[in-house]
Amino acid sequence: MSRDRREGIEIKVVDPPPPPTSNLSSSAAAQSSPANRGQRQRASFAEFRPFKLWFPWLVPAIVVANIALFGVSMFINNCPKNSPRHCSARFLGRFAFQPMKENPLLGPSSTTLEKMGALDVPMVVDKHQVWRLFTCIWLHAGVFHVLANMLSLIFIGIRLEQEFGFVRIGLLYMISGFGGSLLSSLFNREGISVGASGALFGLLGAMLSELLTNWTIYANKFAALLTLIFIIAINLAVGILPHVDNFAHLGGFTSGFLLGFVFLIRPQYGYFNQRNNPRGYAAPSAKSKHKPYQYVLWITSLLLLIAGYTVGLIVLLRGTDLNKHCTWCHYLSCMPTSLWNCKSQNMYCQSSQIGKQMNLTCIANGRTEMYTLGNENQSQIQQMCSQLCS
Repeated sequence: MSRDRREGIEIKVVDPPPPPTSNLSSSAAAQSSPANRGQRQRASFAEFRPFKLWFPWLVPAIVVANIALFGVSMFINNCPKNSPRHCSARFLGRFAFQPMKENPLLGPSSTTLEKMGALDVPMVVDKHQVWRLFTCIWLHAGVFHVLANMLSLIFIGIRLEQEFGFVRIGLLYMISGFGGSLLSSLFNREGISVGASGALFGLLGAMLSELLTNWTIYANKFAALLTLIFIIAINLAVGILPHVDNFAHLGGFTSGFLLGFVFLIRPQYGYFNQRNNPRGYAAPSAKSKHKPYQYVLWITSLLLLIAGYTVGLIVLLRGTDLNKHCTWCHYLSCMPTSLWNCKSQNMYCQSSQIGKQMNLTCIANGRTEMYTLGNENQSQIQQMCSQLCS
């Protein structure tokens, strides 16, 4: 999904003609020979590097941080203690996974993720824990989840950081992740949400807007545009599957698309050419650093971002459920078919206890199982109910 700008840009280095003189010396004539002109042009081409390449360290650091936090979540989860009968990969000890029926992604329980800062709308609205809009993008539901996201981040983010630096890409990543969390919380009112996919879609959106705003410096621009649109469409289409938070994808993509016009703007090449002209050479016409349409996109995108985030936060903290005002919007996150159902299944159990024997009955599917209690707390009993209803 990343692109190598070194192969896609048309760099034109023009060796300006010498100023007209009445008498040419022999040395000037020698310098104007075809061989010497070719040497000068090759030297000018080799020295012409208008854009600095940065050393990418932030994206690898983000990858390491996400993997480390997943390890911390598994340590806190401690499945052998909290769900001793059904843990997956018990040989991992404290780092064993929750049962496959409860979490097929091989990861911790939803209770553990909620404790660590997963996006939980009631906690954001009722207790004003707005920080969850940021912390949720650093958590992942399982091994498959974290590996898929981190491989995508390496594939997309390394090249972007090399081209634009850690400051711009870091801000783009965090703000896009926040935008994805914000849109998700406005529509997904039940359950929790975790993952860096909103920030990743922000990088994809920024790649698209960067191509558009720097349109004049690309060769094969239409092929690059169609390829990028195809990749984005495929990734967004996956979001209509159940249990995938496509609102986070859409919010992150929209935020990144607008941020790309703000952070990833490039000067036009004519501006660099005139700065590298020899002394005394008068260019036919002075080139401005940016084109007028780039300034228009920069201002428009910044205003839309500020307005969108402000309105979104106000609506969220007031507890407004946008699903009541948009009856078809839920289809953007899950499209029901004959193969799956998009309706969320609340997991409630009826319990009865005699001594240390507790009988749980899942209200949703009617399944019943007897458990022998030790020192289980309410959180552990809720996990038993989740397993029974899965």
